[in-house]
Amino acid sequence: MLEVLDVSGLVTFQDSGRRGFASYGVPTSGPMDWFAYQAANSLVGNSANTPVIEIGLGEAVFRAKRNCVLAVTGAGYEVLNYVWTFPLWTSFFVRAGWVVHVKKKSGGNWAYLAASGGFEVESVLNSSSTYLRGGLGDPVHTGDILQTGKPSNELLKLAARNFPVEKYMAYSQSPVIEVIPGPQNERFTEEGLLTFLNSEYTLSASFDRMGYRLDGSPIQHCTGADLISEGMMMGSVQVPASGQPIIMMADSPTTGGYPKIASVVKTSLPPLAQCELGVSKIRFKEITVEEAQNKYRELSTGCGLQSLA
Repeated sequence: MLEVLDVSGLVTFQDSGRRGFASYGVPTSGPMDWFAYQAANSLVGNSANTPVIEIGLGEAVFRAKRNCVLAVTGAGYEVLNYVWTFPLWTSFFVRAGWVVHVKKKSGGNWAYLAASGGFEVESVLNSSSTYLRGGLGDPVHTGDILQTGKPSNELLKLAARNFPVEKYMAYSQSPVIEVIPGPQNERFTEEGLLTFLNSEYTLSASFDRMGYRLDGSPIQHCTGADLISEGMMMGSVQVPASGQPIIMMADSPTTGGYPKIASVVKTSLPPLAQCELGVSKIRFKEITVEEAQNKYRELSTGCGLQSLA
């Protein structure tokens, strides 16, 4: 059980996502960084779909109401537990009464706090993920008391675990984001396609959980920038009339009416999510569907998170 002493930025509950309702216009939601989310639950012995706290673009301070084990993963944060500072991607014991501060630094946007036993959060449409635009769930507020469940093991056996993130995921502020070709490539000129793959982009100030707008060399269309709305998902790269790409993220609408030049592969979504405003230099690399599938399979099996995928 945790008491929320202070929050800033966007602090919400997220599980692996709300699936099966896209035909009704309900986004999947879930974590912005799926890899960090899965690793956080793994560190504290939770099952695959357990809700965690996603801390975005801000900070959060908690007081433990009883002994527990916590883990914080992601990028751009550090953890202050009582009188110690802990790195991310570790689990640590917290004694009742101790204060835990998930503190913002540079190098990323999103952190994931998992508690041994998981947070007990109401499920709406088969998911505990918060989707604020749709009124599904509420953000975490100062003064909230967050209930947790029964841990899967003794607390001391769950503490002091480390996840070797550097071995499996290359978080960087100069990432090369891998993509597969989009379904409307014929709507772009040859020069426009080359511009997308050969240019450097930065994150626009107008970014959120719904989408990342990028700034850089404009991408040329050859048949206009509007089409009849069709399905899309996290990772879809739309290009409106401005020529500046928009990458759909966790709260992506289920349909959109701009041509899609590419789709970000799943293994590149975590480093993309952690790109910072005014800092990151983003480039794209095209790979095949088969290569994307193999990369995801190798990542999942190699780091032991395949049961959480």
